[in-house]
Amino acid sequence: MIVGNIHHLQSWLPQELRQAIEHIKAQVTDATPTGKHDIDGSRLFYLVSEDMTQPFAERRAEYHARYLDIQIVLKGQEGMTFSTLPAGTPDTDWLADKDIAFLPEGAEEKTFTLSEGDFVVFYPGEVHKPLCAVGTPAQVRKVVVKLLVG
Repeated sequence: MIVGNIHHLQSWLPQELRQAIEHIKAQVTDATPTGKHDIDGSRLFYLVSEDMTQPFAERRAEYHARYLDIQIVLKGQEGMTFSTLPAGTPDTDWLADKDIAFLPEGAEEKTFTLSEGDFVVFYPGEVHKPLCAVGTPAQVRKVVVKLLVG
């Protein structure tokens, strides 16, 4: 997992991640429609979404097998959890066709908050629970970049 802010990218950030974030900064505006947008076919693309956050207890944890996520908050604030321990047995396993598996929660979850401009990178196998409310549930506009690595 890597965390940062799109307006203050660190020099040690891997070049391919930096390029993907720079692409989002240059291409995504308030007018960009929600949905999937290709950068390099199924190898690199991004999803723009506008969702309501929910209480932590109502969200499920997830992980991926082939794609890493770069989750970038464009508007609003989002709580998130992550686990540094291996994923348990998923209750929903769609890894083969949708590259996502869900479980109620990660082991020994840690919590953090993302505000506008913040990003987090989750590598395959890293359990995370996005779209958690910080206080009262609220709308968040975000981009999730998907990069095929596995």
